[in-house]
Amino acid sequence: MPRMPHEPEAFAEHVAALLRRLQPDQSIQMAGPRELIVNGRRLDLENLNRLVNRDPERGTEIVEHYLEHLFSGESMVMAAASFEFAKPRIMPRIQPETIFSHLSREQVAYVPFVNGTVVVFVLDLPHMTVSVTTEQMVRWGVTAEDLDEIARNNLDQYAPELSVQLVESREGGKAAIVSEQDGYDAARLLLSSLHRRLAPQLGGDFYVATPARDMFIAITHGPEPFLNRLHGRVSQDYRRLPYPITDQFFFVTRDGVAGTERSESEAA
Repeated sequence: MPRMPHEPEAFAEHVAALLRRLQPDQSIQMAGPRELIVNGRRLDLENLNRLVNRDPERGTEIVEHYLEHLFSGESMVMAAASFEFAKPRIMPRIQPETIFSHLSREQVAYVPFVNGTVVVFVLDLPHMTVSVTTEQMVRWGVTAEDLDEIARNNLDQYAPELSVQLVESREGGKAAIVSEQDGYDAARLLLSSLHRRLAPQLGGDFYVATPARDMFIAITHGPEPFLNRLHGRVSQDYRRLPYPITDQFFFVTRDGVAGTERSESEAA
């Protein structure tokens, strides 16, 4: 049996081909590396890719079993799940507004954010995450703002003992790195306790970079050479990593999170 491709986009294309064979009546589209749109719902392939990497010789078999399980069980149940069942499983994800180039705004439950991003909501299940749709939102009788509050509260409780690596740069700036690799690293920007946790270590208000879903770097407000160097690295990561979000910094204060626009002259 041939191995599954290792390169992310080729992996997703191969999964899509297998899924079309197993589920010929489903509408299946590519939405980026390790991500498909199945009947208007986002399907994250990250966990599946990790399973395959643990046993590459059985890659195709693992994918087929995963897809059969997906469409015979959890996904179908969750589409009709009650709000009481779904509520503790609703989690936030930050996405670029460009996701609406291949998703309909009318089908996706979301709230606007800053820096050209939105906050979408997923149901966190043992074997996958699936996006919350506006159809579910209407059926549950809740608003997008209700989902935002619920998702942020769930995020606060998801990993309360957050592990932070503090690094000091040669220019004198500091960076606090969160790398839980659980699909919610960038979403930690939405933690209610973020400023309280990191401000003492970063000397007050600070910037946060989330170039991709699995990256979170909080950095001091200066010095400027440090910020410029970090912004260059963030821009590279934004262009090369799966699930890109933005190359702009977020500004975190006691009152909340604001967007920033760093001009070409500032980043030079």
